[in-house]
Amino acid sequence: MSDTVIADFDRKLSREAFEQRAAQGAAALTRLGAGADVPVALIMRNDLTQLEVMRAAAMAGTVIVAQNWHAAAEEAGAICDDSGAQFVIIHRDLIDALRPALEGRTVIAVTPDTALRQAYGIDDAAAKTDPETPEWSALVDAADPITPREMMRPLMRYTSGSTGKPKGVRRLGGGPKRDFEEVLSRVGTEMLQLKPGSRFFTAAPIYHSAPSTLTSAALVTPGVSTFVAPKFDPESFLATIEAQRITHIYLVPTMMSRMLKLPQEVKAKYDLSSVEFCVSTGSPWPHDLKVAMIDWWGPVFWESYGATEIGFMTMVSSADALARPGTAGRMQMGGTLMILDPDGNELPAGQVGEIYARMDAFGGFDYSNDPESRASAEKHGHFSVGDLGSVDEDGFLFITDRKKDMIISGGANIFPAEIEAVLMRAPFIRDVAVFGAPDPEFGEQIVAAVELADGHSADKQKVLDFLDGKLARFKAPRIVDFHEALPREDSGKIFKPRLRAPYWDGAGRSI
Repeated sequence: MSDTVIADFDRKLSREAFEQRAAQGAAALTRLGAGADVPVALIMRNDLTQLEVMRAAAMAGTVIVAQNWHAAAEEAGAICDDSGAQFVIIHRDLIDALRPALEGRTVIAVTPDTALRQAYGIDDAAAKTDPETPEWSALVDAADPITPREMMRPLMRYTSGSTGKPKGVRRLGGGPKRDFEEVLSRVGTEMLQLKPGSRFFTAAPIYHSAPSTLTSAALVTPGVSTFVAPKFDPESFLATIEAQRITHIYLVPTMMSRMLKLPQEVKAKYDLSSVEFCVSTGSPWPHDLKVAMIDWWGPVFWESYGATEIGFMTMVSSADALARPGTAGRMQMGGTLMILDPDGNELPAGQVGEIYARMDAFGGFDYSNDPESRASAEKHGHFSVGDLGSVDEDGFLFITDRKKDMIISGGANIFPAEIEAVLMRAPFIRDVAVFGAPDPEFGEQIVAAVELADGHSADKQKVLDFLDGKLARFKAPRIVDFHEALPREDSGKIFKPRLRAPYWDGAGRSI
């Protein structure tokens, strides 16, 4: 469709113009020596240029190594070293903080536009750091479109590190190469239900696996417009849906929670009737929160459960979510699932064990420079990402918690996600994380780290009173810590090791 567009909050390009610039960008990458199978680190926030770089890399066969722009220089440098990325494309205002990671590498800079500067408080001086570093847009302007284009390589993903050191996940090894655009096309049509005329929108950080995959799927699906916000703001998000007549959306539960806490008069201001499909993945979606969003927007919601290593695995519709509270859905795209006990035996329906999955649609994978980790997590041709759960008789998956997050107190298995889901309903809580700390009598005790909503003061008893009658008493936290802000990524995933560390340092054990 000639009226399809690719846009952020500053600029808008027709689909044809966007593809043209991406083809020029692919030629520029190839000329620099950053073409087929070459890893290139991408350290950017959401904007149109980031999409342009991703699409250019797809045409050049470049392997994009998407990095969290929040990372410290040591973390960013370690990922560049591990992946072999000698080229870095980065927003200019991030260069100074990450300079030690950039030394010895070819750096291409992107000057942040107005909306990005406003969203993150970037002053004009910071936005123009290192004027001698080449600008992406100038390289694109000077290049002729690439012809013929290369096959698209998958992005090289790094696990978030929320349960340990980040590991690089790559899909380049093993078997004949294939154009990864074919995989994305299936994701776009089969999972996102995109079609000509659809208008996709997200404010989730595109350096993360799920939003980057879904956004890339929108970019390769014919006739689909794609919109990205520089940062999530609850009311601005609603306003954009109305103004752009958005049909398809990617959200995470923390974003939904923030929108639901808007005043009723604000929520009622915006026409959301254009929305046909909204998908969430990446972090647990509490049932009460899901019900509240369905009541507000209608049965347009789908939840997907997946992993960086495996891809999107399950999907569940609004109707099935209401009929089976807590389910993450059934396997998609020909994937298979196994629930195994610690000895590797398959468990019957209804019993909780470790979740193992296989998704051939996304291809095999290995970990960069760490083949042992890949091999140790595989059983019966299926791979575990450390989650616990069960399946019912109809094949619907129910996720209990992270295996490493489970608290064992007095011999009882306690799942933090259950407690967090209840506490997130409290109007005085903005964010919460529950984890275990050492206890000399019971082995572990429950800790709740709480970030309060504006206008509320720290009161442990208020937290306990809210839980009373909603959960068994042995699941109530013994310790309630109040924080100005929890270490949670924009994607909704929280860094629990940072919260746990002060309790376990010096304890002589980690569980």
